[in-house]
Amino acid sequence: MMPDFGGDQAGRKLAIICSKGTLDMAYPGLVLANAALGEGVETHLFFTFWGFDMITKSRMAQLKFTMLGNTATHMPQGLGGLPGMTAVATRQMKKQIAGVGVPDVPDFLDQIVASGGHLWACRMSADMMHLNKEDLFEGVEDIINASDFIEKTEGAQLLFI
Repeated sequence: MMPDFGGDQAGRKLAIICSKGTLDMAYPGLVLANAALGEGVETHLFFTFWGFDMITKSRMAQLKFTMLGNTATHMPQGLGGLPGMTAVATRQMKKQIAGVGVPDVPDFLDQIVASGGHLWACRMSADMMHLNKEDLFEGVEDIINASDFIEKTEGAQLLFI
């Protein structure tokens, strides 16, 4: 049974700030955005700092996963530093993600946009990385500053990933 938070889904907003660009940190925001859209919740994703890799055309299909420093892998940490381990770990994670029917990052972004989700790029991050709108995934609506994002998502539940 769903808890009652005092109203129906109409008028609800979710704002997700995606700040990390590794494969394992890309999916939480995308999965939550997709779920929210499926429930009829207005959904906005703001890509900043390394999260920009998720929407940069030249990098979005090559996100990596590393075991190094990630104790949740339940593997000896020394293995993560061995040559080639990032490639092995990335390949394995992509296989597991595909195995449960979850699309890759570019296809997932397409799905979110097609479902009515809004994608925004951070102005400061774009300037720092010397990127413009042409460098970004086509579904990104615009490059905006943090104040604009706050205004667009007034009253939204906010998640920082």
